[in-house]
Amino acid sequence: MKKRIDVIAGEESFSNLSTFSDIEEMNKTVRIYKDQLKATVKRSDVQVRLISLLELLKRHSCKQIGVSYMCKNTIADILKLSYKTVQRLVKKLEDLGMIRQVSMKRKKDMLQTANAIIIQPAKNDVSDKNPPKKSGKCPTIKTTPVSLKQNINNTRKAVAQFSNSNFIAHWVPEAFASLAGSFYAKAETIQEFWKVVKQCNRVINHETEERAFTSAGELEIGLKAFKEFVMKVKAGKRMNKGEFAYFNGIVNKLMDKYYWSM
Repeated sequence: MKKRIDVIAGEESFSNLSTFSDIEEMNKTVRIYKDQLKATVKRSDVQVRLISLLELLKRHSCKQIGVSYMCKNTIADILKLSYKTVQRLVKKLEDLGMIRQVSMKRKKDMLQTANAIIIQPAKNDVSDKNPPKKSGKCPTIKTTPVSLKQNINNTRKAVAQFSNSNFIAHWVPEAFASLAGSFYAKAETIQEFWKVVKQCNRVINHETEERAFTSAGELEIGLKAFKEFVMKVKAGKRMNKGEFAYFNGIVNKLMDKYYWSM
């Protein structure tokens, strides 16, 4: 008997299915899953395809974080695979607990449409482990009150000195840091924007870790994307999912455009 479909495809439904609070949390989970696939899937061709599928789902899960709604035919076209192969790969990731599918129907005619594919949060391995046994006796550690107070004061002074600094990490290109620094004061914010550019530059060969764009190409696209982002902000564009998610969409579109025109 065919299962009844109750979920109507739409922005609200996709938003309710979202499993992550921000993009970095989703990226961290995908990195964990990629490591697991490399360690457990023995066939190299299957491993590469599973990782490619996971990367593709991640790249198209930034508007509603963790939720993509591409049909399997589209996935097959992008990955240059058959529809049946994509079905098997999706089923494999689902069996491993890395994703789940939710059947959807269109609002206009209530007929079935593409499933929503949801990246699942990684399970915490530590939580399943037994807590360490407490010893019956606890050794007494003697401390000198005066020296302890001095250490605390020294630590507070060091933290205060660093809190007044605003160093941008060395891995952010100077040109990008300079441009973003004209609009954002916090180093953490500038670094987060560059992380978006890095994660959008997808791996096209998982054996050699070769990415779609070189560092120079990555920087060129990052600068163009940020300028476009600033124009949207100045125009009063609403960013319901936050500025990083919106910037991610701009970078993705530019990278797709440049990649397929090469």
